[in-house]
Formats: sequence, structure tokens, C-alpha cells
Amino acid sequence: MTTTPTVWFLTGSQNLYGEEVLAQVADNSKAIAATLDGAGLVAQVAWKPVLTNKDDIRKTMLEANADDDCLGVICWMHTFSPAKMWIAGLDALAKPLLHLHTQANVELPWSTIDMDFMNLNQAAHGDREFGYIESRLGVARTTVVGHASDAGVQAQVGVWMRAAAGVAAARRLNLVRFGDNMRNVAVTEGDKTEAEHVFGVSVNTYGVNDLADAVAGVTSAAAKRLAAEYEDLYDVAPELRKGGERHDSLLYSAKLEIALRSFLEAHDAMAFTTNFEDLGALKQLPGMSVQRLTADGYGFGAEGDWKTAILVRVAKVMGAGLPGGASLMEDYTYHLVPGHEKILGAHMLEVCPSLTTAKPKVEIHPLGIGGREDPVRFVFDVDKGPAIVVGMSDMRDRFRLTGNTVTVVGPDEAMPKLPVGRAVWVPDPDFPTSATCWLTSGASHHTVMTTSLTAAHWREYARLTGTEFALITQGTTVDAFEDRLRWNAAYYRLARGI
Repeated sequence: MTTTPTVWFLTGSQNLYGEEVLAQVADNSKAIAATLDGAGLVAQVAWKPVLTNKDDIRKTMLEANADDDCLGVICWMHTFSPAKMWIAGLDALAKPLLHLHTQANVELPWSTIDMDFMNLNQAAHGDREFGYIESRLGVARTTVVGHASDAGVQAQVGVWMRAAAGVAAARRLNLVRFGDNMRNVAVTEGDKTEAEHVFGVSVNTYGVNDLADAVAGVTSAAAKRLAAEYEDLYDVAPELRKGGERHDSLLYSAKLEIALRSFLEAHDAMAFTTNFEDLGALKQLPGMSVQRLTADGYGFGAEGDWKTAILVRVAKVMGAGLPGGASLMEDYTYHLVPGHEKILGAHMLEVCPSLTTAKPKVEIHPLGIGGREDPVRFVFDVDKGPAIVVGMSDMRDRFRLTGNTVTVVGPDEAMPKLPVGRAVWVPDPDFPTSATCWLTSGASHHTVMTTSLTAAHWREYARLTGTEFALITQGTTVDAFEDRLRWNAAYYRLARGI
């Protein structure tokens, strides 16, 4: 997120109580909004005047829809706000909704409490009235319960904000595909029209030689300047440095980055795909150029996998400012020693260096696929620690997100002959359960791995977009997971209508 977005804080009441009470409601709601705004969350909390009638509610929701800086709205019923007057507004709202079930005070004033206090502070049943109309209308929302000053409440609101930021980013996302997806591959196919309907992403294809022409237009001087920057920032192999026998390959990688960046900027795109089967006049499969762009927040999918490119971009936005990173990842091969099973994940070239805190090495090696010159790439191990991998599959009548919480543990030994960005992890709850559930889910082999986000963020993103989310984690069993998929299939088909 390049600018600080906002969420609107909306408070419900009614005119029954008189101006003095409404003035107190406004003061209290300003205090609650200020408490959230001061919690260091990813979005600013913008207080709005107390809502007491259907016309103001509807107009406020429409104004929220029209404000590009507004990620969503938080609603709280300070008093009893008759919910029929919220119907038109809730029907009009097209932004994410969080229902905050809170109240102005933390403790009850036991010795002084009277009916005036009760009438003023009746969110306990005012929010129940609001919850009823949300459910009656089938409004998708997130409900958070507790006082706004509670760290746990603030954390839940923060998760919702980050997911809402991901929703907003996807709705504005243009995605460039250089060529098509890998031939005869099923899981990288998908309905681009439905993706724009569900997520808002515009996915369009350009000829790879459009990129090759852009590369040809990059000046030698520009490439030399960027190559010098590489040498300052990274551990560049001697053969690639200025004066080295393969420096020209580094210069070409720099031209690839400059061309990719300028092409994406010209098309207002923050995500893209490439395909090693469709390289046209390119001399190298883009490697380090892709890694540098994804480190700057671009989404990327290999082999034309635009669905994974969406997830990488969404993860970059949701995780902005958090430690860790996000990248294209692929389950490549296994360590199958009983009781010590591990997954080795990597890709040919394009794993994002945001997954490591170490200085990446810049190396050049044969690829053995794609039929072009040896490509330049970053080489590193992903940092150890908790992570989650998430894949998107087009299940014909819906999109499914499948997630697996994992722990990156690193390799048992050095891997000097595997010069790529790579991760070794142990999946939850164990390898056999994880792999069985992943296969049962029809989940993709390309994923986004993120070390900055948790399952809660992805669950929230799925909720806000109405997307199925199947999570494999501690406590998951194959039988229960299979049952959940069956229930989900019935629910999502019914929810679409006839």
C-alpha cells in the first residue's frame, strides 16, 4: 500500500433519545474510533457522524463506495438503532463490513448505574438487532466482539483491515500475461471473466515479443547503471561483475528488469506472468528481474499462472509493513524419511528474496529448460520459521483457496548444486495428512508462500470475497477435511442460485 487508506467508523442510534443523549453518543463513538485509530493498525479510522435515519445511512454507504481511499466500514450500534432503517444502506454497501460489538465503557459502574445509563449504553441488544438484519439480508461481514481498547480486539480488526486492503488492491489490479500458460497444463487454466467478477482483477495477454521489443529499446547506459546497482547491493558472482567474462549476461538481465518495469507501468499493472515455453526473441528467461520486481510488491506467476500472480500481489498488499515476505512457490520434491518428512519448494528462477533476510547471491547457471541463454538469478535459502502456502484452483463453479500452515526448517545439508531460491518446510499437521488433503482439494502446485501473514488473514480475505477457503493445519484430519469439501460443494452451488 503506497498511501495510508481509511476505514469509516459508523455509529448507529436513533432520534428517540433526544439531542443530549445523541451528543454523548457522538462523543463516545469518537473516543472508540480514536482508540482504534491510535492502535497502529494498517488503516486510519475515520469517524463519521452518528446515523439515525435510513436516508443518511444509505447516502453514507454510497459515499463509502465512491471513496477509493475507503477500504471498508466498521459499524457499531451504541444505542438501539432500529435495523429496518439499515436495510437500504446495507443493500447499497459494496465495501467490506466489520460489525464491532463493543460499548463505550469497560466496567459497569455498579454503585451508580441507573436507567439513564442503561438507555445510553445498550449496544448489548442494539448490536443484536443489527446482527439480525445482517443475517436476514445475507450480508457478508466480519464480527469482532470486545472493548476497542483490548489488544485482542485490535488485532482482529487489524486482520480485517489487511484483508480489506487485499480486496481493494485486487479490485484495482491489472495483470499482464506475456504469452499463454504452459501447454496442456490444467491447473493454470481458469475463467478470467469470472476472476474479474469475483476478485476484480483484469487479466489480459500480450505477445512476448512486445516485451522483447521493450528490451531492445533499453539503452546500454541504463543497463550499465542498473548492473552497477546490483554489484553494490548483492553478492554478485565474479564472472558477472564488470570486467567478468559473463558481465554481458548481467547487463541483459538489467535490460529485462528495466523493460518489464516500464511495460508494467505503462499498462498500470501490478502483476504479471511469463512462460518458459513462450520466450520469442528474449535471450533469457526472466529470473532476477522477476525477483527484483516481486520484492518491490509486484505479483508474479510462472508458466502463465495468473491465479498465483493474483495471490502474490494480494499477499504483498496484505502483508505490507510486516516482517517477512511473500513469493511464488512450488512444491518440487520430498524428503520421505519416515517421521522426518519434509517438502523442498523452489521454482526455476523466480522465488522472491523478500523471504530471506540474508543478502542474496547473484549467479548464472544453465537452466536446462526453455532453450535460451543461461539466466541470471538470486540464490538463497528462505528464512526459518512459520509460514503459510496458499493455492488457487478454478473448480468450474467457484474458485477455491487451499492453505497449509507450515514451518520452514531449512535443508539438512548444503545444496551447492541447486542454485535457486529455495525453501524446506514441514507441513501441518504432518506430511501424509497434508499431502492427502492437498490432493483431495485439487489444490494447485504453484502457491504463494508468505512468512508475513497467517491463516487468519487468508480466511478473512476469502470471507470478504465470498471465496471458498480450505485450510490444512494442526488438528486437521483427512476424514474431516473430506467432509468439509463436500459441505462446501453443496453450499457454494446453492449460494450461486439457479
